[in-house]
Amino acid sequence: MKNKIMYTKPSIGELEIAYVTDAVTHGWGDKCYDYINKLERNFSEYLGVRYAIATSSCTGALHMGMAALGIGPGDEVILADTNWIASVVPVVHLGATPVFVDIDPDNWCISVQQAERAITSKTKAIIAVHLYGNLCDMDGLRQLARTYGLALIEDAAEALGSEYKGNKAGSMGTFSAFSFHGTKTMTTGEGGIFATNDEALYQKVLTLSNHGRKTGQNKQFWPDEIGFKYKMSNIQAALGCAQLERIEELITAKRKVFHRYAELMKGLPRIQLNPESHECVNSYWMPTVVFSEDSGIHQKQLQEAFLAENIDARVFFWPLSALPMFKENKSNTNAYSICQRAMNLPSFVDISMDEQKRVVAVLTELITKNIK
Repeated sequence: MKNKIMYTKPSIGELEIAYVTDAVTHGWGDKCYDYINKLERNFSEYLGVRYAIATSSCTGALHMGMAALGIGPGDEVILADTNWIASVVPVVHLGATPVFVDIDPDNWCISVQQAERAITSKTKAIIAVHLYGNLCDMDGLRQLARTYGLALIEDAAEALGSEYKGNKAGSMGTFSAFSFHGTKTMTTGEGGIFATNDEALYQKVLTLSNHGRKTGQNKQFWPDEIGFKYKMSNIQAALGCAQLERIEELITAKRKVFHRYAELMKGLPRIQLNPESHECVNSYWMPTVVFSEDSGIHQKQLQEAFLAENIDARVFFWPLSALPMFKENKSNTNAYSICQRAMNLPSFVDISMDEQKRVVAVLTELITKNIK
């Protein structure tokens, strides 16, 4: 059998090992937050925002940010139907109502027009998820937020390094959240980060992140309110600090992987790859191929073809409203259609050209058999 091609894996080198070893060896007692503080400081500087709080997950960052905004029962939060469930779970946990709208067929992110149609007197926020490194129409969404007085939350879990008109993904909303899961371009194993320019919101989340203990509280073990426990460990932060020092190298490598795919697929009919407009930079976290509706190629065929070649490709996200815990909404036609004819391609930073050729050969064979 051919060697397995994983869909993703982290890039870990000597710097990461050195930092983690230092944290394990020396990062205790009064040094137990040193790498956490360094990661927060360096990440906010990289992103171009004032504040950052390292968390145990992107989900935790979203949860605390929404809680700090006062989102709760009776409120509605609009987001794209095409997303991983982590984006909507905090909405549900806070007792608010998620409102799923369709995606733009060109960038696979939330449709500004559909989002505006969904706004009611109960709407409190819009979540803009930059899917697979692709960027939402942030000008359109920011205009909606201003017009209707809404919070605009950037879920940039999959878009570290992407840029919209000179602004880094995650620097344009009321607050943003990133993921450092093991599948991401920058990883801490598990982990995430909350980021914002809003000082009052930052202070509120900082309190919530520490079991409700306010900054400056002198009483030991005295919470001022009910909070959360979504802290990142110092050891994870050490790994993150090393990864962040290499972030340009990692993003450049991801973009190189994508452009090799694009070159290898040149001339293949009826496919769409991740878009990148002249005003944006796509970090291409997950290169994705979408077949046209008239191609005759569907998700099951793609899965079976890649499995037969021992290639670990990944399905496009299902519509959230198709999941059993939510009410089905097939009027979101793009969300329900695209997922049935798309696949995420292997894209770890050191994937070889020969491995990428194997991936493209699967696609080429399917096209040859199905498209006359």
